[in-house]
Amino acid sequence: MKILITTVPFADTDKRPLELLAASGTDYSINPLSQKLKEQELADHIVDCDVIIAGTEPITDYVMERATDLKLIVRVGIGLDSVDLLAARRRGIHISYTPDAPSPAVAEMTIGLMINLLRSLHLSNNRVHQGEWFRYFGRRLSEITIGIIGMGRIGSRVIRHLTGFNCPHILVNDIDPRVELPEHPGCTIDKADKVTIYRKADLISLHVPLTAQTRNLITKKELSMMKHNALIINTARGGIINEHDLFEILESGHLGGAAIDTFEEEPYIGNLSTIERCLLTAHMGSMAVDCRVRMEIEATEEAIRFISEQPLESAIPEEEYDNRRAEL
Repeated sequence: MKILITTVPFADTDKRPLELLAASGTDYSINPLSQKLKEQELADHIVDCDVIIAGTEPITDYVMERATDLKLIVRVGIGLDSVDLLAARRRGIHISYTPDAPSPAVAEMTIGLMINLLRSLHLSNNRVHQGEWFRYFGRRLSEITIGIIGMGRIGSRVIRHLTGFNCPHILVNDIDPRVELPEHPGCTIDKADKVTIYRKADLISLHVPLTAQTRNLITKKELSMMKHNALIINTARGGIINEHDLFEILESGHLGGAAIDTFEEEPYIGNLSTIERCLLTAHMGSMAVDCRVRMEIEATEEAIRFISEQPLESAIPEEEYDNRRAEL
């Protein structure tokens, strides 16, 4: 069998994934363009592959139609919005992922972005580099109300980190009404509807998957509800915040700032880059060395298991297919 590795980077900081592939005797190739592949580019390179170790490139029905030998897709990461799950199911293609590996890195980076926005570190950095000496007044995590939308693997970690900063009030919204909230002395953690979070939170952080229900979850309507100096962070998926609406709101002077790590089209070249108080990063949430290496090793081991006719250990749960059907 032949493996195509499309995710980039791959094995840049640790060669163990390649060593595992070599030891297994597997025939593999790595993304020759060294960048996120577009649909047609992926379709052109996947023709004779049995397994794909994938990033966030679009694995559409058209791509799978071209990949007549494809039997397994292993996502390096957790998001599945780039994969047509139902088309894969129809074609008998298995899908696995590495859902736990990136969570610590994304959660910690989210905390870093919160502090950065609250203290205007990115703005001060720019001005000092330009020869200006200006000190910004800021706010601390222990003085504000924080809204968390989505309390899965990452959102729940963010909340645990926040309790260490003695945050006085955290508002939480999750699609699952059964989600249990942690308890921490000195910190009030309450469930709230989204409108309440938009209106009351000083800082909002998004931790939901991209689905039909969450695409354009945050538009001009929701952004306008927020406090004049509120902050918003998206380390989840591009498309959850409407980027055009966010630009218009920020350009109007509303909101204290935003931090965006994921975009609808990547690499991002849109007009948010003209807004100084909008902190932009290049989809770096999972790019901590240990987490990235763990993701790559787990994906490689899953691919080797499949080729060796062993049971998969991280196949996506059936509810992922059910959720996709429900979106239609």
